[in-house]
Amino acid sequence: MTADLSAGGIGILATGSYLPERVVTNDEVVAMVPGTSAEWIERKTKIVSRRFAAPDEAASDLAVRAARSALDAAGLGAGDIDYLIVSTTTGDAPIPATATLVQHALGAHRAGCFDVNIACSGFVTSLALARALISLRPAARALVIGTDVYSRFVDFDDRATSVLFGDGAGAAVVAAVDDGSGFLDLDMIGGGAAHRLIEIPGGGSRRPASAQTVADRGHVLHMRGREVRDYVMEHVPGIIDALLERCDHKAADVDHFVPHQANGMMVTELVDACGLTGAATHLPLDHSGNTGSASVAIALDEANRSGALRPGDLVLLAGFGAGMAVAAGWSSWSGAGTGRKAGRQAGQRSSARLRPSPKS
Repeated sequence: MTADLSAGGIGILATGSYLPERVVTNDEVVAMVPGTSAEWIERKTKIVSRRFAAPDEAASDLAVRAARSALDAAGLGAGDIDYLIVSTTTGDAPIPATATLVQHALGAHRAGCFDVNIACSGFVTSLALARALISLRPAARALVIGTDVYSRFVDFDDRATSVLFGDGAGAAVVAAVDDGSGFLDLDMIGGGAAHRLIEIPGGGSRRPASAQTVADRGHVLHMRGREVRDYVMEHVPGIIDALLERCDHKAADVDHFVPHQANGMMVTELVDACGLTGAATHLPLDHSGNTGSASVAIALDEANRSGALRPGDLVLLAGFGAGMAVAAGWSSWSGAGTGRKAGRQAGQRSSARLRPSPKS
């Protein structure tokens, strides 16, 4: 799906994020995961630590914290929101939609709300949906949230997968913005033929939860890492090239690249393949890990709150993962709010850059 290029002036008013309090270092992961070391994890992934949700925290709880941060930054209340979209693959329960739980907790009682289940491309996909909804109702405001709690679903006997993931949530308020800023284009592709590359096979209508699905480890995440990497390298550069070409731009024009925080080594390779070496690549996964649906949103918020994003900067977002699916979008940054209170929430720090931008 390609957004209507004639629909301009819709963008991000403000951002927010939340990382749980518990910091899990590589040394702690090593104690849970056989056959690995802290040095190996950092060298292979560039991850030093990640956050795990508290026992009483679910996806909706993280989402509410991130949403409140974004609403505060926008100077809005929950009652000002018309649409509430939550991207998650680790929702509180199969029914109801996690978005309804977030709506209730926030008090966003007039907001239409729904979930998007397309994993790591979900936040960018949700931004495209918000833009489309607002193009029909120009005065509307949308709250878009990515949230995941993968610590409950990883297999700690699988070192290739379990060392990557953390928990967190990120949010953005989307609405009409000043002329000349906002989303320039958003696009997405699906690759259902590769759906087995990342999956949690148990618990659905094909394999309902049973003693056998538990014994078969059907309720934990399974990922074929090398094949995922190959899929990303084959499909993500093409969608980014097409996105830029439609707007008569080149990769060299991009000021900031905010990718899914899949794996630091993979992102390094992707930056080279996309010709984005001149952009500032925001990579907070060193302290947050791969947070699934939340990762692009958290990286965007940390970049915004650090002061790195300036009005008029060209910002490229890219999500990719289970489905398989890819979503990318880019915008002329609208000077999105960073909150009435300066700085980040306790325990968070500004995003790291893969390479410094010569434009900075």
